[in-house]
Amino acid sequence: MKSKMKKILTLSAFIAAPLALSADVTPATDFTLKDIEGNTHSLSDFAGQVVVLEWLNHGCPFVVKFYEPGKMQSLQERWTGEGVIWLSINSTHPSHRNFLTPEAELAKANAVGSRATAILHDSDGTVGREYGARTTPHMFIIDVDGNIVYNGAIDSVRSTNPADIPDATNYVNAALTALMAGEPIEVATSRPYGCSVRFEGVR
Repeated sequence: MKSKMKKILTLSAFIAAPLALSADVTPATDFTLKDIEGNTHSLSDFAGQVVVLEWLNHGCPFVVKFYEPGKMQSLQERWTGEGVIWLSINSTHPSHRNFLTPEAELAKANAVGSRATAILHDSDGTVGREYGARTTPHMFIIDVDGNIVYNGAIDSVRSTNPADIPDATNYVNAALTALMAGEPIEVATSRPYGCSVRFEGVR
């Protein structure tokens, strides 16, 4: 996974980044977290690149909806191939039954075939709370100027059934398509759906 991440980062440095056109934006707060292989990453490491933040909890059926049929991995692979940085963030507190150690999370990532640039641990919930992450999944897109240009659900159908995916509008894919083409993002915010992020005290 480490060599794959280096390859993606190298590729992304050579791809021309699109311009952000949305006027209603919020600057993304910098953060520093360790990934499941022990490497440290800061959001500022990816300045000038498009970044996706995906809040993750593999114990959540709404997350399973996208990972079990490989839909999230396909989305990750498509956009990291276009030079987008994809950071999956797990803010599950160690006291919760769905908490995975970095070693267990790495094994899960390999088992499901994650194509994220990195999977980051936020077990004290600092970054999740800073961003107002509410659910798993909860998706954010940050443009080349460091602004959040999409915040919300992954798609338009609020269910745990993978059979609903083909009939849904994938907001993340649509936003990235527009952003990379230098066009306005039609849906810049939506209500996220899924399991509550399992911060400390959230059962």
